[in-house]
Amino acid sequence: MKYMTQRFKTLYNENIVPKLIHSFGYKNIHEVPKIEKIVINRGIGEASQSNKVLEASLKELNLISGQRGIVTRSKKAIAGFKLRQKMPVGVVVTLRGERMYAFLDRLINLALPRIRDFQGINTKSFDKLGNYSIGLEEQLMFPEIEYDKIDKTRGMDISIVTTAKKAPEALALLKEFGLPFKG
Repeated sequence: MKYMTQRFKTLYNENIVPKLIHSFGYKNIHEVPKIEKIVINRGIGEASQSNKVLEASLKELNLISGQRGIVTRSKKAIAGFKLRQKMPVGVVVTLRGERMYAFLDRLINLALPRIRDFQGINTKSFDKLGNYSIGLEEQLMFPEIEYDKIDKTRGMDISIVTTAKKAPEALALLKEFGLPFKG
């Protein structure tokens, strides 16, 4: 695991930073955008009725990320969704530092290529501040998840939070890391 994180840190410091300084004309090395954190989120509608589903999702996110997740709870009651206040509604993991780089490496080199009929990820999923979000439909693309041990395929959202000020800067950063964008 150390090798993967060192590889991406070295790639960033030795290759990506000089390219971005040249491309965008930064005057200070601290202006160069970097990845701040990666947030993996999974909403679980039926978890409010079943504790087993919640535990299975926590275990899966733990395997995928290498870090224990946190249960998110509802802030208020919504009768239409059969939801009471403080009921579990999802699971979230925030990765920083070495675990973030290790997860990003596994996502780019192992998980995304395993998606059937994969054409690349959409470049339009950036927000105004340069953060990128991707929605995955199932957890089976990660090699840590065994097909026989899951009860149901569930998706997740992955948000890559950068220090970029604009979307084109973040796009250039993520392209340099090797995220497979369409086109």
